[in-house]
Amino acid sequence: MKSAKKNIRHINLSELQEYFKSIGEKPFRAKQVYEWLWLKHASSFEDMTNLSKQLRANLEEHFSLPAITVDTVQQSTDGTVKSRFRLHDGHLVEGVLIPTENRQTACVSSQVGCSLSCKFCATGYMDRKRNLDFDEIYDEVALINKQALENAGKKLTNIVYMGMGEPLLNYKNVLQSIERITSPDGLGMSPKRITVSTAGVAKMIRQLGDDKVKFNLALSLHAANDAKRSEIMPINDTNNLKVLIEALNYFYKATQNEISFEYILFKNFNDTLQDADELIRIYRQVPVDLVNIIEYNPITNARFQKPDEEVVDTFMQYLGKNRVNARLRRSRGKDIDAACGQLANK
Repeated sequence: MKSAKKNIRHINLSELQEYFKSIGEKPFRAKQVYEWLWLKHASSFEDMTNLSKQLRANLEEHFSLPAITVDTVQQSTDGTVKSRFRLHDGHLVEGVLIPTENRQTACVSSQVGCSLSCKFCATGYMDRKRNLDFDEIYDEVALINKQALENAGKKLTNIVYMGMGEPLLNYKNVLQSIERITSPDGLGMSPKRITVSTAGVAKMIRQLGDDKVKFNLALSLHAANDAKRSEIMPINDTNNLKVLIEALNYFYKATQNEISFEYILFKNFNDTLQDADELIRIYRQVPVDLVNIIEYNPITNARFQKPDEEVVDTFMQYLGKNRVNARLRRSRGKDIDAACGQLANK
């Protein structure tokens, strides 16, 4: 049965101050609790050691603190760390720490499962159970940040919302989590170091523009004509390329934020020079900062394969010759199913 107690992280500082006033406590206690919740990332009221036992018991009685916990951790030979997180209701999601020489990137999930059924993605074969709350997404980031500090002695430098789920179908919680992550009394991270990836929900891309968000946007493109894109991404039936191009231009005009394309290469599907030409055509219609060409990571359910190296090289050279700012993204964490498209709670 769902607890009737209010999640303490779902109330703001002034509401917390009001509560402390109502029980005859000094308002500064609210600031202390708020610091425990967001800055020090306490996972229980018991952790709040500068509060009296009585006050901790009072909070325990009136509020819930459903922090997520690390269920299992796997380390890849390339240093990538995949964590499976357990939510308060027993659901599981995955997050990944991707360390490189000058970056510590967290890849976080925004939903339990996914409703979009992209044919090449392991999460797409799972049902969507529910959205993550903003504080659960924040927990993922805080826990991965802790891993970065433990493993490399460095804090996270970047966050990508590219884990399980479609972030723009959990719009409110994703934006609220970023607000907390970038807040000085949260993790204090610059929104310019955060990228939200979408399979292409045009209406919500426009909404991001209206909301004047400060973070970057990545579109999972993966095919540059409607027939092919619909074949692998059913969302394209209702959000076709024309509609997406218009939405991305609207977003850029409103925010001037960076836009990137993600394009996974599939053998004998979207890896010819004709496909490259179609990609170039779209690239020229949107102020795209970068095209990430991604190695495909085979998954059990999908029929796709990785193209041969020569095909990849030819594709990349052709893009370069046509002045497309493209980068080949080598997969990290493949040996632990932590690479792009592989997250499925395995």
